[in-house]
Amino acid sequence: MFENNKIFILGFARSGYEAAKFLIKRGNEVLINDGKEKSEIDKKKLNELEKLGVKFFFGSHPDDLLDKSYDYLIKNPGVPIHHKYVQKAQKLGIKVINEVEMAYKLLPSDVTLVAITGTNGKTTTTSLTYEIIKEAGIRCHLAGNIGFPLCSFLDKIKSGDIIVMETSCQQLNDIKEFKPNIAVMTNLSEAHVDFFDNSYQKYKDVKTKIFKNQTEKNVAILNLDNKEVLNQTENIKSNKRYFSCNDKNVDCYLENDIIYYKGNKLLDTKDMIIVGKHNAQNVMAAILVAKELNISDDVIKKVSCNFKGVEHRLEFSGEINGVRYYNDTEATNIKCTQIALSSFNDPIIIILGGLERGQNFNDLTPYMKKVRAIIAIGECRNRVKEFGESLGIKTYVYEFLKDGFKKIISIAKPKDVVLLSPASASWDQYKECEIRGKEFKDYVSNFKNELE
Repeated sequence: MFENNKIFILGFARSGYEAAKFLIKRGNEVLINDGKEKSEIDKKKLNELEKLGVKFFFGSHPDDLLDKSYDYLIKNPGVPIHHKYVQKAQKLGIKVINEVEMAYKLLPSDVTLVAITGTNGKTTTTSLTYEIIKEAGIRCHLAGNIGFPLCSFLDKIKSGDIIVMETSCQQLNDIKEFKPNIAVMTNLSEAHVDFFDNSYQKYKDVKTKIFKNQTEKNVAILNLDNKEVLNQTENIKSNKRYFSCNDKNVDCYLENDIIYYKGNKLLDTKDMIIVGKHNAQNVMAAILVAKELNISDDVIKKVSCNFKGVEHRLEFSGEINGVRYYNDTEATNIKCTQIALSSFNDPIIIILGGLERGQNFNDLTPYMKKVRAIIAIGECRNRVKEFGESLGIKTYVYEFLKDGFKKIISIAKPKDVVLLSPASASWDQYKECEIRGKEFKDYVSNFKNELE
């Protein structure tokens, strides 16, 4: 399969690069088309593929570039579902798939595939699940939307291996035969509807495709607390396992900060580094995967309690003089900051602000009860100041994070939580929000070093 074919790859990016590299070595004729100019493409990767014999067409999508001579069109997940080449390929009878589907077809038959999706929490759940399996001494690979295309592992995967992969809605949209042994849905809420013709229902239906090919021999791990998940999975054939923060009549549940499995205490969430009810749900999902793989309680507890979370997502960044610092720079919208604020019971000093795009900070009001100070930064800092003062919360205004952090040092007290969760994009000052998060962590690290 996928040998000596003529293949059109639509979109360079990580998945296009890895797919081309793999396919050209199997005797396929490969063309990559990308709307970006050649000068915008990673030169090292481009030179590597050119030497292997991959052909390219950059900068546009000419009508006659794709013709019926191609056997497959492999679409990058980010390419719009109604792209003209996708429509043309379908009319010409060319098979349209993505890198995930291609790689899946080439996996050894006895590999165990764990696929994790959901609107929120999928990266944390995927990372934690992988760490638990790895700690158990089982050969395991971390793949998918988390940044590692599945086809990049095809030469390394052996019979009996386990693959843990994060699967996005864009990836799931183009699957045909993809069938995980264990599929997880963390939750569902409205997102990415612009990609799916502004239809929330279409988004949910695509997400649910993760269970499409499963049978009663396969396992679906589901969030009982999320009505959308329950509605979407009512008729799937999978063998269902549930986790819940509200119902004890399930396989894994949370009660009084304790996570139970099959009615037996497994771990105390107070012993975990990651915080919040949403993270308890992520941990329970990972526990259910681990239990399907017969991993011991001791391994699950050890990894879950020491897991620091995903970088830049409510990431524990250190404790200094009894003050805990958390980097949640990827909270670029109000919803994410609401989740962050609801994750703590101690007093909070929150850093809010960034790019001005009309975000309604008033939607944070019900979540601000534990906030004792606000550091307002960035382009929308004056609106943050107005919001903070309307709640009677002391608000300090600075254009730059570095100046705000100096103020934090002077006002933070033992048991305080310092939370970078801006509810704002970073593009007013940073190329990407990760740079903002790294800067925050550097300030924490440098402050700690100064005291030692």
